[in-house]
Amino acid sequence: MSNVLTAARPSIAVDCPIRVMIVDDAIVVRRLLSRWIGAEPDMIVTACLRTGRQAVDQIEECDPDVVVLDVDMPELDGISALPLLLRKRRDLVVIMASTLTRRSAEVSLRALSLGAADYVPKPEAVLDAATSVTFQRELIDKIRYLGRRRRIHPEKIAPATSRPVSILERATPHAEVDSFRLRPFASSIPRALLIGSSTGGPQALNSLVGQIGITMERAPVLITQHMPPTFTTVLAEHLTRVSGRSVREAEHDEPVVAGGVYLAPGGRHMRVKRGRDGLPTIALGDDPPINFCKPSVDPMLSAGAEVWGASGLALILTGMGADGTRGAADIATAGGSVIAQDEASSVVWGMPRSVARAGLCSAVLPLSEIAAKINRLFAGDRS
Repeated sequence: MSNVLTAARPSIAVDCPIRVMIVDDAIVVRRLLSRWIGAEPDMIVTACLRTGRQAVDQIEECDPDVVVLDVDMPELDGISALPLLLRKRRDLVVIMASTLTRRSAEVSLRALSLGAADYVPKPEAVLDAATSVTFQRELIDKIRYLGRRRRIHPEKIAPATSRPVSILERATPHAEVDSFRLRPFASSIPRALLIGSSTGGPQALNSLVGQIGITMERAPVLITQHMPPTFTTVLAEHLTRVSGRSVREAEHDEPVVAGGVYLAPGGRHMRVKRGRDGLPTIALGDDPPINFCKPSVDPMLSAGAEVWGASGLALILTGMGADGTRGAADIATAGGSVIAQDEASSVVWGMPRSVARAGLCSAVLPLSEIAAKINRLFAGDRS
């Protein structure tokens, strides 16, 4: 019999515009972002600054909800300014803006561990940035989602501590409630774990992969994180270090085996298919974005449903939008099971909420409880 789960649901009240501070040493970029943000009816630019030092000095006077912080700047760069900003305003949402270079990817992922809410990759050439619809949409969407989240309960976002904290630590449940039904877990033991994540995903994955070593020994793990090229390369290296196991970007036609952890490379969709010998193999595709994402979670889950059927276990972690819902539906239809991260531990409860509201989940859990549940399921415990 299905259970009814009651979960927190945010109220999206935007009576006051989201206040945004832009910090970038390129005047052309500052003007471009200011024009984009200023054109949104629910946003206002409070300052356009050239250095991190100016941002730290003016943060209290300008009183922003969100800071878009460039990585490379003179005088005080983004990674150095970040902890100083959070020390002054623990509830501040900081979005790192970085180019698609390896160094910028490494700095951006490090910034997430220091308390940045998210990052947005920007084209290296100013002309490319000015004409990039993807860059503009991603920036505006992240400002809106994360800025609204801060507005709901700003007094609860930051714990009583003087150190910089990650946004996962600052996450909190909200007052209103939403209800959805849970499905029973599949009766068969899972043989593959398929994970989808987006905003907040790198932090969640860092926390998760180090705790599912038992599962990794028994089954393959496939991960699609919304990320551009280069960023996924660095993420794989980070996950390898925290898990003590090899995590790498998947390669086309490579076999999918127990103990393997396969990360969808940025800019390519990752699916799985049956090879000539009947064994599952990776299939990378260069087809158009799905749900505005490339890689997208949906094709990975849908393909996984075809290959593993009732033995597939899907996990939807924090992220904006609804990517993963169609694929999760295919997993459920095939008899497999779906777990979603709960709102309280999610940076943005978009993707997990979508699958939960669709009635596709067998459990909706805090991030701190997900690894133990997964390990029990792969050990044959359905309780």
